[in-house]
Amino acid sequence: MKTLKQFKNEQMKSEEFAKEYEALQPEFDVIKAIIEARTSQNLTQKELAERTGINQADISKLENGTRNPTIHLLKRLADGMGMVLKIEFVPKQKF
Repeated sequence: MKTLKQFKNEQMKSEEFAKEYEALQPEFDVIKAIIEARTSQNLTQKELAERTGINQADISKLENGTRNPTIHLLKRLADGMGMVLKIEFVPKQKF
């Protein structure tokens, strides 16, 4: 049986797949940042919901990628964790 990493590496050989995967990378980065910020403070989704007034189900949807956050929602999450929302544009990497 293949691991997820092995499967991904095989799929990335396809130019079409690689292009779509790279297009989704910003969404993956936002999701990862939300999860890492929350877990670094040992907060559950429920606790973060209580701090922010955002429904726990909505936080779950953000973290599993089924809901796209607004800037306002990201700011509320950051505020609830005592953080500052910072958005940064960086040059594309050439492969």
